[in-house]
Amino acid sequence: HPRLPRCGSIMSAPEQQQAQPPPEPGEPDPAHGYEPVAPHWFYCKVTDGRERWVPFSAQDSERLEEAQGSGRDKEDLVVPTSGGRYDVHLKKRQRVAVYWEEEVSEVRRCTWFYKGDKDNKYIPYSETFSEELEEAYMIAVTLDEWKKKLESPSREIIILHNPKLMVHYHPVATSDDWGSTPTEQGRPRTVKRGVENIAAEIPNGEPLQIDHLVFVVHGIGPACDIRFRSIVQCVNDFRNVSLSMLQAHFKKAQEQQQIGRVEFLPVNWHSSLHSTGVDVDLERITLPSINRLRHFINDTILDVFFYNSSTYCQTIVDTVASEMNRLYQLFLQRNPLFKGGVSIAGHSLGSLILFDLLTNQKAAPEDEHSEEGSRATSSNRGIEEVKEILKKLDLSEYCDVFEKEKMDRQALFLCTENNLKEMGIPLGPRMKILHYISSKTEMQVCLLHSLYSAKSHPVSANYPQLNYKPTIFFAFGSPIGMFLTVRGVKRINPNYSLPTCKGFFNIFHPFDPVAYRIEPMIVPDLEFEPMLLPHHKGRKRMHLELKEGLTRMSVDLKNNLLGSLRVAWQSFTRAPLPAVEGASTEAEGEAEAGAEKQPETKAEEPPAAVKEETSLINVGRLNGGNRIDYVLQEKPIESFNEYLFALQGHLCYWESEDTVLLVLKEIYQTQGITLDQPLPGSQ
Repeated sequence: HPRLPRCGSIMSAPEQQQAQPPPEPGEPDPAHGYEPVAPHWFYCKVTDGRERWVPFSAQDSERLEEAQGSGRDKEDLVVPTSGGRYDVHLKKRQRVAVYWEEEVSEVRRCTWFYKGDKDNKYIPYSETFSEELEEAYMIAVTLDEWKKKLESPSREIIILHNPKLMVHYHPVATSDDWGSTPTEQGRPRTVKRGVENIAAEIPNGEPLQIDHLVFVVHGIGPACDIRFRSIVQCVNDFRNVSLSMLQAHFKKAQEQQQIGRVEFLPVNWHSSLHSTGVDVDLERITLPSINRLRHFINDTILDVFFYNSSTYCQTIVDTVASEMNRLYQLFLQRNPLFKGGVSIAGHSLGSLILFDLLTNQKAAPEDEHSEEGSRATSSNRGIEEVKEILKKLDLSEYCDVFEKEKMDRQALFLCTENNLKEMGIPLGPRMKILHYISSKTEMQVCLLHSLYSAKSHPVSANYPQLNYKPTIFFAFGSPIGMFLTVRGVKRINPNYSLPTCKGFFNIFHPFDPVAYRIEPMIVPDLEFEPMLLPHHKGRKRMHLELKEGLTRMSVDLKNNLLGSLRVAWQSFTRAPLPAVEGASTEAEGEAEAGAEKQPETKAEEPPAAVKEETSLINVGRLNGGNRIDYVLQEKPIESFNEYLFALQGHLCYWESEDTVLLVLKEIYQTQGITLDQPLPGSQ
């Protein structure tokens, strides 16, 4: 039995021989020849002050090795990795994020590893020391001379006992005034050669071809999920889930090389908002009590108030639009062959910001050749519309003033009192026009140009234009419905669609406290359920099927249980016998009554066929005539306590396979590519 040395002891020669494991059968004798080690590239990830070495994917590592071997050491070669989201500067050995701000990571070409103290994970030696180890190993194998001792840069001892047993001794601090000489004191650590011997989880590479780009905008606060992770980490999860969903549900299209993958990029606006100095001002007025809770509120819930203030609202919409335009341009520069579409997704408040941006985009003329002509005719049509409005208000005498200022209908609805004053419109007509604008703004969602109705707040935000037309807009856990209602929008016109975006999906968890529906605002007279999102494994979650079955039994069970509890309680309080008998017969009577009532309650529940028909309800043009509201199926544990899982319900979308699959299905449907097998219950 091999015995490891105790602290402070040195292995004797017999012990060293004992420590050598017998050669395994079928293994080539190392004396037969030396083979150089295969390197693998790693990068260092620092989280909460702890370092972790993460391997690059096999294809990234090969690309880095190829660049390293190209002999172009003089110049700093830049190699794109991780699907083009990170660049590795080879000479500096640095990994740099391309699309977002992130600490630069150290990169290492790794060949030799030792087991760390804390979590038993293998840590790579520096490249220069690895080369020394490799040289010693080569000599040992070639000459078949082992028990080699090497001193590491930190004056620690490494002994190569044999190809299977190599040990690193960590020195123990001694109280010797003269200082200790490096010996093999202390606890030995295992040393391994080559990445294949350390059981590292090397990630799968990503398909090179990108079919579609999705920008993801976060909600309130800097943290996006229950583990307080940033939008970058959450979008990484979403992307990883999408890659596994593509393999599981689009295998056929992948095998026929019809598809590559969808790229998801995070859009961060929180940091630019909070860099305006507002945090310092808030700090001054924040009370010292319940410190953590107040800071949490300052960090998160206040974003909602910021968005409803004209000062900061402009900062937020400018940041989101300019960041999405910047990312789009950068993406096209780096992917010049990209021919796919762009979609946008927003979580929580992020979806509201996107909705407001999209409702205020200007639809460009479809035919590029007659662009100027059509622009002229549309502006003429707009001026005519303004003349009609003025006529209706008995203000025809001001038509020339509005025509001279090239004021079309949209410009009119962006007018403030100061604008009208500058145009020389007297107070009376001004009031009439402003009253008309405010009443129309409340009625129509497509005329939402400010966060308050014009009647309650004179300042309007100036919404920037995006450089592209989004294919689909996905809202996760979205309060859009609530905000529209609060702004005075009672109904969305069934003929209304977003000017530049034809698709809109509102996806929510049933217990999400921030999410609201959209469809009842389009079809207010009809009560119907949202679409149930199909489970990614192709069936309704088993507990939901059970739940439906159990609901039918619950009335009967409940009444029986109440009856027996009453009996038990009364016998416990030593009630006279007749009362107990009376109670039991009363309980039985109630149970029977409950059983009789049960068919009525069951009849209220629509049969399965009716449920299927809900997808055929006409919910207007907002999603091109298709259903808008989609509800996720809760997990078994969540159905025990709705309140307990409310917060989790709001933050669950990043790792939800069902959500990711709907996003992929809808995106690829626009390219004529469908799932291998259609999921039950989907449109």
